[in-house]
Amino acid sequence: MSRALWFAAGAGAGLYAAVRARRAAELLTVEGLQDRVGAAVVGLRMFRDEVAQGRADAETHLRERMGVALHDTRELSTSTPQIDPPDQHDSHHDNDYDTHHDTHREAGSS
Repeated sequence: MSRALWFAAGAGAGLYAAVRARRAAELLTVEGLQDRVGAAVVGLRMFRDEVAQGRADAETHLRERMGVALHDTRELSTSTPQIDPPDQHDSHHDNDYDTHHDTHREAGSS
């Protein structure tokens, strides 16, 4: 009985090794590589579609919470802020900068 058990174990291991070797050789053929690339492309497309669906679901949920309709085209109103002309605003700052440096120059040269 012991010999039959070892024979079956050896035959099973040999069969397993042969199947694995055939699969590994198939992966390295042109058709095998094309199949793997094709599967990767399909996987990426499925991932992209899942992300797009999740984004759409999240947007719908957020719009429901905010009370905005799905196809509402309201935009945020932007008004132009009043800005001081650059020559009036910056000239005062530049004078402070020049005065500060002049003080240090005088102190360093003495």
